[in-house]
Amino acid sequence: MKANKVRIFILALIAGLVMLTGCTPTQTVKTAETAKEDTSWMFHDIVDAQFVKAHMSVPMPENVLVIDARPYKGKYAKGHLPGAINISFSEFDKKLNLLPADKNTLLIYYCEGVKCKLSHKSAQKAEKLGYKNVKVYAKGYPEWVTLKGNYGSVSAEHVADLIADNKTVIIDARPQKTKFNKGHIPTAISLPFSEFDSLQGKLPRDLNTPVIFYCGGLKCRLSHKSAEKALAMGYTNVTVFDKGYPEWKKIYGASKETMQVKAGKVEGSIDLERFKSIIANNPESVMLIDVRDADEFAKGTFKTAVNIPVENLEPKIKDLPADKPVIFVCSTGARSGEAYYMTREVRESLKDVFYVEAEIDFKSDGSFEIKKPK
Repeated sequence: MKANKVRIFILALIAGLVMLTGCTPTQTVKTAETAKEDTSWMFHDIVDAQFVKAHMSVPMPENVLVIDARPYKGKYAKGHLPGAINISFSEFDKKLNLLPADKNTLLIYYCEGVKCKLSHKSAQKAEKLGYKNVKVYAKGYPEWVTLKGNYGSVSAEHVADLIADNKTVIIDARPQKTKFNKGHIPTAISLPFSEFDSLQGKLPRDLNTPVIFYCGGLKCRLSHKSAEKALAMGYTNVTVFDKGYPEWKKIYGASKETMQVKAGKVEGSIDLERFKSIIANNPESVMLIDVRDADEFAKGTFKTAVNIPVENLEPKIKDLPADKPVIFVCSTGARSGEAYYMTREVRESLKDVFYVEAEIDFKSDGSFEIKKPK
């Protein structure tokens, strides 16, 4: 009798455990199956890249406005849809003046992809303001730049940063004589769209080199057409500075050539890679002075260099240009360094003065070799 009670107790215990372990996974599965992702934050009218592209042009149609809802410095400045304006969600209420007066205008908001809520929240705000034709390109900029034939646009500040860091090739797509020669972005190469096919050899050999095209502003199509040609050639890192030279002049001034100069590690010296880039791409943008003796100069120098031996320099310092950087060169960095300090002492107001701290071997055929100092 006692043994039977023990068996009954054990069986009851086992049954209870079976029921307990049997219910738990079933309940877990049921919960997982019935759980739904909260999509209440999503805007009700989502469009794809094809829709966006179909409504874009250069210049942008008056009844269409593409709006980047991401932060300006961290995102928009470094890359955005061509023609898009920036109204970050955090500044929505402060920039209502940028929205069109016509409430029937097509507004297309985008941000940083499907998980980014900024464009959805902005679209909801715009609709509450009475705008009747509001869309959200949910996949946003991350998808846009991966699609074949597409490219992004960058801001003037980002272009300036890239120039200073020597990380890109800037290409002016405007006519050379009537536009480029009268003013251009520092370090830019002239490659007019009308001569693209015949001058495409100016483009870098490495197809992965970052390339930025620009022309005469938001109404100018030359940079966009050039970008499309570069993409067709296989270049993988193509962008457009769509606000172009007018925006550059507005921010940095027509003669702000100093943006192309990056200081080296030694006081007064110019970064060697930056110097090589200037000599190769835009030597006319600086005043290059060879301070070696006349007989040395005659045996070989840079094509655009003028010769002022260091012992003859002091009385001529007052005549040095102030509208472009002055760079002194010699064969070792010794005499050019002396010229730099002499210039700073005699004419302190002349700020953009540099010298090349390097060993330069000039050849009689016009070629040269630049080596870091030992």
